[in-house]
Amino acid sequence: MNYEGKKILIIGGTGTLGQLLTRYLLRYNPQVIRIFSRDEYKQFEMQRYFVDQQAKLRFLIGDVRDAQRLQRAMEDIDYVFHLAAMKHVPFCEYNPFEAVQTNIIGTQNMIQAAIQNGVKKVLFTSTDKAISPTNTYGATKLMAERLISAAEYQKGPKQTVFASVRFGNVMGSRGSVIPLFCKQILENQMVTVTDMSMTRYMMTSTQAITLMLKANELSLGGEVFVLRMPTIKLSDLVDVLVEEVTKKHQISKYIERNEIGLRPGEKRYEELMTHDETLHGWETNDMYIIPSPFNEKMPIDPYSGATKMSAQSINSHQEETIDRETLRRWIIEEGLI
Repeated sequence: MNYEGKKILIIGGTGTLGQLLTRYLLRYNPQVIRIFSRDEYKQFEMQRYFVDQQAKLRFLIGDVRDAQRLQRAMEDIDYVFHLAAMKHVPFCEYNPFEAVQTNIIGTQNMIQAAIQNGVKKVLFTSTDKAISPTNTYGATKLMAERLISAAEYQKGPKQTVFASVRFGNVMGSRGSVIPLFCKQILENQMVTVTDMSMTRYMMTSTQAITLMLKANELSLGGEVFVLRMPTIKLSDLVDVLVEEVTKKHQISKYIERNEIGLRPGEKRYEELMTHDETLHGWETNDMYIIPSPFNEKMPIDPYSGATKMSAQSINSHQEETIDRETLRRWIIEEGLI
């Protein structure tokens, strides 16, 4: 997809993915990228980081809960990337209606603003926790996914194309366990782990952005794009981080592993899709595609190079985990320690 000369809005643009997405999109020479978030200090830091690109960036303070502010931010915009969310599982558990207001009502505000402003395409970032959710965060993201798919039906004659993309954990992102574990090793010579047998889908931020842009290019309307993500075992991640951090900082003391049990709302494993979704899904080498049930104009062979899925259960406990050396290489290449 060509973003040259286009106007782009990144909602939640000061987060880890938002900043990396901004860097990628600037390569396409867009006319402007508007960065929308409620954190003024992170906007200040981001402004300083992109000091050489100030002519193409606009920084807008605002909250997705404020429909009128979103409406103004989206005026004359071509493409929207919706990355803003309350993501911390225990905080969403203890503050459920706050999560509802940001993740559900905020998403609906974004949808309405996009339709009213004639935006070309909207890409919403969801999570694997939306599948069979056991926590508030996952439930609100599932509802937001449904809103995005249903927007294809409610938009009437408007031409805005809506789609979602499901992520697992992005290495090194804000709230990721990797910076936390590194901090604990350096400061306390110990690591606090919820459950060593836990498995998770995890990918590098570079992989996430590359597949996000591909999903945006392929979207016809209302789909959920599910990225094929490698699986890691938490015990492997802990061991690799302990080895690399102690080697880098010449720490000779034994690093204790303190297993504390699952936090409220946490699962031992994650799922990428439900069984029902696999029944009418498509797959390519790097993603699964769940078409919208509302898109009545779907062609017979809608996605180039994609084939129909065979029914299967896709969860992190049933997939082979990546080996420690691959995990180590990714961590080093991404500069996470």
